[in-house]
Amino acid sequence: MPDEAVSSRGDPAAAARCATSSAGECGVKDQVSRSGPPIGAGGPAARHLAIVGPTAAGKTALAVAVARALPGVELVSVDAMAVYRGLDIGTAKPDRAERLGVTWHLLDLVGPAEEFSVARFQAAGREAIAGIEARGHRAVLVGGTGLYHRALVDDLELPGRYPEVAAELERAADAQGLGALRARLEALDPIAAARVEPGNRRRIVRALEVTIGSGRPFSASGPGLERYPASAFAQVGLAVERGALDARIAARLDEQMRAGLLGEVARLAHAPGGLGRTARQALVYRELLEHLEGQRTLEDALAEALRRTRAFARRQQRWFGRDPRIVWLDVQRTDLSAAVVQLAARDT
Repeated sequence: MPDEAVSSRGDPAAAARCATSSAGECGVKDQVSRSGPPIGAGGPAARHLAIVGPTAAGKTALAVAVARALPGVELVSVDAMAVYRGLDIGTAKPDRAERLGVTWHLLDLVGPAEEFSVARFQAAGREAIAGIEARGHRAVLVGGTGLYHRALVDDLELPGRYPEVAAELERAADAQGLGALRARLEALDPIAAARVEPGNRRRIVRALEVTIGSGRPFSASGPGLERYPASAFAQVGLAVERGALDARIAARLDEQMRAGLLGEVARLAHAPGGLGRTARQALVYRELLEHLEGQRTLEDALAEALRRTRAFARRQQRWFGRDPRIVWLDVQRTDLSAAVVQLAARDT
């Protein structure tokens, strides 16, 4: 690993400042415990690699550069919204140029009207990585969905599903409003309630589903996320100062709007089945849908999308910043891709 690279808890940007010489929605998630042999047992001699960091940090471009520089590398998207077909511009999904000559996995898995869970993602990810290993290749995970990342990197065991309980909670949310469900979660599991955004229906319902279905608080479902064991993946994080990250997010949103994002959202909304509960909560899509439905002006929708995206980026930084295994590199390094290629080449 490059001598200038460092690993740090809590403050990735501060860690990366020590690595700048010339040589780097999370919210409430399913509580988990670790089980089974890690991905990579019996796989290729070289460890897999994961590239993480906040939205708009440049993870995709870096991963593509690594894949083109190193033989036998296949990219695995770790983005909860990139699994949906048709959600292209607003998710910053790899474009045609970024797919040219590069093998990608876990993109466009389901239609936008479908629901998708971390358990389904983990199963698809395990299958993809097993195939990569069978070909004698290396996987490079790239994305910022924290729990999906941990589900693959640490081979987590996820809590059970209780579909009848979930269906009852969905009916209650429709009849009584989300506030009533949140109050119920605060009474049953205040720790979980404190970790979820007040308007995040999916997370509130899931926390209550596990709490009621298992008879145990959702926040006590397992200690897995608080542990950082040895992994089959080397991990690189992209560190960005807050002001620079805010500017990147604003510039990307402007570019997405010029690329036709509003039209993409309109087409999705009017397609058969429209957007499902999860897909319509995607950053920017939710706000533009509200604009198209007459609930917001376009200016207000974009301002709210910008605010929510920046808040999400902060949560990503905190989530990944807690993992001491991640090597943080400043995105402003002129040799960033070369440093990551060097790190990956050495980690064999």
